[in-house]
Amino acid sequence: MNANNPVIAPGGLSDCNMLCGGNSSEYCGAGNRLDVYKQGYLGSGSTVSSVTVSTTIPGSSSSTVVPTVPTTTPVGTTSTKPTSASSSVPTSAATGLPTGWKYAGCYSEGTSGRALTNQLAGGNTNSVENCVKACVAAGYSVAGMEYSEQCFCDNSVRNGGASAPETDCNMNCPGNTAQKCGAGNRLSLYYTGTLTTYQPPGAQTTGLPGNWVYQGCYSDNVGGKRALFWQSNSATNNSATSCLTKCSDFGYMAAGMQYGQECYCGDDDKAIAAGSTKQPEADCQVPCPGAPQYRCGGNNRNSYYKWVGNDIYNWAKPTGAGAGSYQYLIGGVVIPLITTVGINKKIVFMEKSGTGAPNTTGTYELDLTFINDVSKAWRPLHVKSDIFCAAGITLPDKAGRQLNIGGWSGASTYGVRLYTPDGSPGVAGKNDWQENVAEVTLKAGRWYPSAMVMTNGSVLVLGGEVGSNAAPVPSCEILPPPPGGYAKYLDWLERTDPNNLYPFMFVLPSGGIFVVYYNEARILSEVTFDTIKTLPNLPGSVINPLAGRTYPLEGTAVMLPQYAPFTAPVTVMVCGGSANTASYAIDNCVSTQPEVGSPTWALERMPSQRVMSCMCALPDGTFLILNGATQGVAGFGLATGPNLGAVLYDPSKPFNQRMSIMANTIVARLYHSEAILMPDGRVMVSGSDPEDGTNPQEYRVEVFSPPYALNGQAKPSFTITTANKDWGYGSSAQITAKIPSGNLGAVRVSLNAAVSSTHGNSMGQRTLFPAVSCTGAATAATCTITTPPSAGVAPPGWYMLFVLDGPTPGEAEWVRIGGAIADAANLGNWPPTTGSFSHPGTGAVGS
Repeated sequence: MNANNPVIAPGGLSDCNMLCGGNSSEYCGAGNRLDVYKQGYLGSGSTVSSVTVSTTIPGSSSSTVVPTVPTTTPVGTTSTKPTSASSSVPTSAATGLPTGWKYAGCYSEGTSGRALTNQLAGGNTNSVENCVKACVAAGYSVAGMEYSEQCFCDNSVRNGGASAPETDCNMNCPGNTAQKCGAGNRLSLYYTGTLTTYQPPGAQTTGLPGNWVYQGCYSDNVGGKRALFWQSNSATNNSATSCLTKCSDFGYMAAGMQYGQECYCGDDDKAIAAGSTKQPEADCQVPCPGAPQYRCGGNNRNSYYKWVGNDIYNWAKPTGAGAGSYQYLIGGVVIPLITTVGINKKIVFMEKSGTGAPNTTGTYELDLTFINDVSKAWRPLHVKSDIFCAAGITLPDKAGRQLNIGGWSGASTYGVRLYTPDGSPGVAGKNDWQENVAEVTLKAGRWYPSAMVMTNGSVLVLGGEVGSNAAPVPSCEILPPPPGGYAKYLDWLERTDPNNLYPFMFVLPSGGIFVVYYNEARILSEVTFDTIKTLPNLPGSVINPLAGRTYPLEGTAVMLPQYAPFTAPVTVMVCGGSANTASYAIDNCVSTQPEVGSPTWALERMPSQRVMSCMCALPDGTFLILNGATQGVAGFGLATGPNLGAVLYDPSKPFNQRMSIMANTIVARLYHSEAILMPDGRVMVSGSDPEDGTNPQEYRVEVFSPPYALNGQAKPSFTITTANKDWGYGSSAQITAKIPSGNLGAVRVSLNAAVSSTHGNSMGQRTLFPAVSCTGAATAATCTITTPPSAGVAPPGWYMLFVLDGPTPGEAEWVRIGGAIADAANLGNWPPTTGSFSHPGTGAVGS
């Protein structure tokens, strides 16, 4: 016993009975026993003082008060250690200890790791004094000698290290054989200040984020199957808090930590299906690097958690007519990569050159009147260059000409092609595609560009590559080109190539152009095309926050419906996509309101992973998400696992409750598949050219009937005069409608902008719900529509006008909004040539 006053912990001083190797007149613990010293003893005397030895688990407050041993023995002399129950083990006082250090007793090693976690050099000079001084120099407040030659340090006793009989610490210190330096799994423990001991760590069960609850230690990788699919690793920060937060942020309600640094997210039912079962808690004993007081799984073992209480998401699963249905429509003559509904209510299909049979012309127009007569249904059209991965829109001129630009390589990339739809349902047209690269071209050749009609009626062309996986074209240009042409370099397109192709573009009502590319987004000036605002990056997936949304990582984007009086900020939603490393398709949609002061992205989980997806705006304000694959990226042979299911997204429902799992198809729709709204409210589904050796090139054309097409209700109808089809802004237009339900108060009208669909990009997409009021008899009601207030709300162009009787739309008619802008820009007289292009002029619609 010495004047440094050893602290007697439960277990008895007789357990620490090994002489110190560096001082044989002292004891240095024994096996799993520590002689522990505490700094701060102020002198001798016979008064019993006490120190608090905390035995708390982090988050709790339990502690044990251990009496100090009274002594009057001078420092450096030998004293007799107090006896425990029936033994008296003499010890020798350590000399030269730093002020305040005390002996705590003989301690056992931790049950799930070292009691003291930092080992310093000990060896044949190890003694109490040498080990304590080394720990002090290293900045620690606890020192322990073990197995004679070993020196350990820490600031607390960890992993369930506990007081042991003094007789257990029976090995002499080699540096002072009069002292004891622990024994096998026993520490002679010394300390200064307050000695804190931690129970063996386990999984974190309290202080968890959200509604997570710990379930236990569960097996993983049973038979090579992962219990939870999505994985994220962090060698420094992984913990229950960080992992569970990430999983719930991405919409998952099951999570697990494994090997300390691995975080997994997924679904409980899939974990069960993968054979995951509960295992002994001792199997999950790897410390969490972000919270080492807790454990994060083990070898093929998950510290497993479930979200309880209110679900993060709730997907509806309608049946029967509520799930919609796929039906075969007609056999195709080409495999389309671009589809466009013309204002003549016929649908133009355009294919990659050389994709189909040798005798095809590459582009055809489908007349739905002859759906049961293939010989009459398809009218051949012709283009002069390869439109592979071109852009397409419908111009706002009075003829509703279809514009196709860019292409595969060489002169094709400069292509400007125009088609004036003519004829009518059941009446064949005569017009064809017009093209002459010698007369009208883009300023820069472009492969995978996007196009959009701006508020002034001009066409913005953005991005692309030189052609055939070549260098980027990081610029924009406008059509019709001003004198001398126009192009502007955009550094952000060059920086993010090649993951920014077919960027998504939307006119904002408040001004500016919203662009989404790769995993970034910004607002551009409509005048200078400089950046007005840069938004935060789009969230990707758990496995890769840098996952992207535009080709070749290819998701799809839409602007959610706008409603009169059109004062609310618009919302843009982007769904699906893929990572560019392991190529895991994304299973979420993210949305933002770019016009607000500090826009952020909100995430909603989808029922399945989807890349190369399509999203079609429906006349009731919902959206159909369909097509694509569950793994890979866009391109020939680069994706697997066709996603055969459809999802209906309803923005009118609460967030995270907007998705309904709809009917499945039997046709794989992969690379070069499209979906486009037909005038009767159904969705045409076409194409697929995967070239993967498994799934065929797909000529079959399907149609998806949404629930409103199958509800058995009579459809409304309406008539509109030619004079009323050309709308200005902030005025009114009249139609005469037949409302089968008789409820004129339930009448709605919607406006769906003309779209060209390719590679998940519905160029031109927009849905508006203007104000409408109906009077008179339900069989011939007069309905007055308040037209959109501005070109920011409704860019100049052609829109399908639908009348809805409650949930049910009838057949659409085309109307032109803001045509005066296009006419004032003389768009109908573009291109200014006389050789290869006809000009519809700028007269009124129907003139």
